[in-house]
Amino acid sequence: MVRRHLSIRVDSAVRRSALALLLAGTALVAAPAMAEEATTPPPTEGIADIVVTATRSSESLSKVAASVSAVSAADLGVGGVKDVASLATAIPNLSVGDQFGVNRIFIRGIGLTSIDLGADGGVAFLQDGAQIARPAAQLSGFYDLERVEVLRGPQGTLYGRGATAGAINLITKKPTDHLDGYLRASYGNYNAIALEGAVGGPIAGDKLMARVSAKFDKRDGYGINEFTGRQIDDRNAYAVRGTIVAKPSEDLEVTLSGEYFNEDDSNYAFHYFGPTVAPENLLGSILGGKSLFTVAAAAGKPANIRNIWSDQEPLNQRHGYSFTGTIDWNQGDLDLKSITSYHKFKRFNRDDLDASDANMFGQNNYIEDSKSFSQEFVGNYKTDKLDILFGANYFHEKLYGEVRVPLTNLAVLLKLAGQVPPVVPDNAFDSFNYLQNGTVTIDALGFYAQATYALTDKFKITAGGRFSHEKRKGVGTFDFLGSVNTDKAKSWNAFTPTVTLNYQANDSTLLYASVTRGFKSGVINVGSRNDVINPEYVWSYEIGLKTATADRKLQANLAAFYMDYTDLQVGFVDATSVVTTVNAASARNYGIEAELKAKPLPGLTLELFGTYLNAKYRKFTTGDYRQGFKQISVAGNRLQNAPEFSFRAGADYDIPLGTVGKLTARGEVNWQDRVYFTEFNNADATQAPYAMINAGLRFTPANDKYYVDVWGRNLANKLVITNNIITAPLFSSVRVGSVAPPRTYGVTLGMNF
Repeated sequence: MVRRHLSIRVDSAVRRSALALLLAGTALVAAPAMAEEATTPPPTEGIADIVVTATRSSESLSKVAASVSAVSAADLGVGGVKDVASLATAIPNLSVGDQFGVNRIFIRGIGLTSIDLGADGGVAFLQDGAQIARPAAQLSGFYDLERVEVLRGPQGTLYGRGATAGAINLITKKPTDHLDGYLRASYGNYNAIALEGAVGGPIAGDKLMARVSAKFDKRDGYGINEFTGRQIDDRNAYAVRGTIVAKPSEDLEVTLSGEYFNEDDSNYAFHYFGPTVAPENLLGSILGGKSLFTVAAAAGKPANIRNIWSDQEPLNQRHGYSFTGTIDWNQGDLDLKSITSYHKFKRFNRDDLDASDANMFGQNNYIEDSKSFSQEFVGNYKTDKLDILFGANYFHEKLYGEVRVPLTNLAVLLKLAGQVPPVVPDNAFDSFNYLQNGTVTIDALGFYAQATYALTDKFKITAGGRFSHEKRKGVGTFDFLGSVNTDKAKSWNAFTPTVTLNYQANDSTLLYASVTRGFKSGVINVGSRNDVINPEYVWSYEIGLKTATADRKLQANLAAFYMDYTDLQVGFVDATSVVTTVNAASARNYGIEAELKAKPLPGLTLELFGTYLNAKYRKFTTGDYRQGFKQISVAGNRLQNAPEFSFRAGADYDIPLGTVGKLTARGEVNWQDRVYFTEFNNADATQAPYAMINAGLRFTPANDKYYVDVWGRNLANKLVITNNIITAPLFSSVRVGSVAPPRTYGVTLGMNF
């Protein structure tokens, strides 16, 4: 009892600290905003600005009238932001968790909740401006990057479909007119080996340049299958990318890139978190099976949920390739760009739905095979007072999918339940399958325009809109002791306007207010008897302030937002043990984000962000698995993956070593409040508040030709659940999901040339 009271006091103290951070951030942001316009140029020791292209044109990050964050190349790498998942440690109000090898990104509490074939997330994901449609295909390609840009909040005008929460764009490094490149080799615990490198330069001066980069990533598993002794959650992957840039004239640039990746391992295992509505391993005990929890209890020890106990080994096989061509043509005040892209992605995953060693109907085989093509034209016309952005895009995808679960020993359960006569053989249904398979074809077309006009030297107004048309057609079957045709088709139109008021108080202080509408297309899931899911819409209202002191040693951003969602798409497993997606009636999210960055002393950089998020359903009635799927209202409950508070504190400090070089010490702590993984906000599907600690020490010689980096992540070895789903009633609605990596540490040797 004392421990519980202590936990409550500590948790309350952290929440008060987070709230104090937000209030302090507000005060610090407001103070420079009241200052007079700077008359002296910023010193060289100040915080450097970053040029981003998140708003479809090149602009300094501090001048963008939106909630945009950028992670630079210096912060990317094995010991820093090494993959999509670790973006959550660097970006406010962003959380990432995989499920069965599917990337589940949430921004401000909105993201991918469905686990069905063909489901789309609420965050648009792009690489060099070209959309990567399949969430499972977004887990590769994180190497040789110039930066990563994240737009928070709906992006209905600039990005259109699938951007009701925001957008992420990976910007790869391009070849230059001089020879350059890097090599990076890392070794860490779990026998982790990461090799990464790139080389590029001129083929014909600055008229033709090329760059080739590659990455190899291999490690032992973070856990084991205790039933078989084999490793799980290991990694064996590689990727290669080639880029050619041609400049036939001063005003024309053509970029061609191609990429291939492959992964073959036992990654993305289903981890068992215990029972919900039925006693432990009820189904397994029918066939004499055991689970991770029953085995641990028999041995008199707690279960290690990093491990599994299963007769099915997790399998993960995926590969794909892509080609992107970009043409940039500059004619004085007019810039025209064409982005053409083709992506091919295929994966096979296997896991065990019953989370036991019982030979029963739990082997889940999952196939996804996607081919997509996109074409976008973007124009930008700029004068002293007027900035016009316009464009059109076309997207086509053909997605084949299959979910196959052999119904081994299903007759045993049905006889016990009295649903079939006792004379039916135990193996009566062993040759049958739960089977979803089919093809969904997507065609999407969008036209958009946005204009910014300078009413005065300091005051601008931006207005624009996008018209979107999307058509989906599904052809397939659903088979579960009886086949059902799932053919269906539907199309939707949407208009998503935006208006932004922009006040540049002085060279270093920007105030803005915006209203925008977001649209996420309707969905037809592959081989699903699910009805067509309608689109979700959101109206978003945001005010923000970006400012810095005259010497740029202190920089602060503040944003407050309110978002009103209708027909929010929510996925779950229904009473008939079938994956289902429905449109929740409505939800609303509001909150505050404060970001502070300072260089108070030479060589010392401090970063701090804090967020408050109130994301709740306003109206949603659904079946509760804990009450026999009785229809209940969850109005007032928090949305999935929506922590009320979160904060990050980080520091980098350069220690000069004279003519030898320098040491750079860095550390960060990321704290996240409790999140729920279902709309019921119940205790069997939640992750308690936790703090993640990362640190490193880097030596760089005076000539800056190489570096040695000793690093560690999750140093406190926190066991963090990143996703948790409630399985089918056929499996007693047990809990399975994913966990974040354990404590990892190692050394990286890098060389630049």
